[in-house]
Amino acid sequence: MNSEIDNIRNLIEKKGVMFRDFRIGSIETRAAEEGQPEKMIIRGVPAVFNEQTQLASFREWNGNTVEIYEEVHPDAFDEADMTDVIFNYNHCGRVFSRTRNQSLRLSVNKSVGLEMEAELWDDDEGHRQLYRDVKRRNIDKMSYAYIVKQLDERKEVDEEEGIVRIYWTVRKVKRVLDVSAVDIPAYDATEISARRWLEAEIGNALPERQKERPAESRAAAPAESGSTGEVSRFELEKRMLILKLGGK
Repeated sequence: MNSEIDNIRNLIEKKGVMFRDFRIGSIETRAAEEGQPEKMIIRGVPAVFNEQTQLASFREWNGNTVEIYEEVHPDAFDEADMTDVIFNYNHCGRVFSRTRNQSLRLSVNKSVGLEMEAELWDDDEGHRQLYRDVKRRNIDKMSYAYIVKQLDERKEVDEEEGIVRIYWTVRKVKRVLDVSAVDIPAYDATEISARRWLEAEIGNALPERQKERPAESRAAAPAESGSTGEVSRFELEKRMLILKLGGK
């Protein structure tokens, strides 16, 4: 399990990969041609268009609550590379199906979203075990990994309530990497990857954000080696991220 979490963390931290969870839509057993094993089908909708979803909620150093919301534009996948997307388990390990051989199919339905259909084979014990777990609802969640190309952002500040609401619209996806059945408990890759994206944006604008921070708050922060005594919110959030992931 630790290696699976480390793999996801590496994709988020070093590759800028985004993760989004979704529920399994339906399953079915499909009769095969004569002499061929039965096909077991798993379906879902990784990305629903024009539907606002809350990705994360956390507190800033100044006490404000930050809420991140996202919706996906119907044209987001028009230019996305989906030529070799794999269907796997916990975003690593064995490949069960893939788009390259058409055992995994991804299609864009402009009125619904990005739809997926994965084929599993009855003559493979590993495939049968995964299908049984999904059928019994031991596994009921999936996740897909992608790299975003264009993300529009709008921010609203409610000073009275102390809430900063950030609204993202995914305009263009560069590449879809995988679709995965997931069973990692207490691990929200969706929230973590959303926060990491926001932290990167904050890091790019760090000089301006440092000016906004009260002098007494800056002075109270522990110094980093080789720094001027300032610990940015980017670093503080990064430490919280690492703690949440079980790191040191």
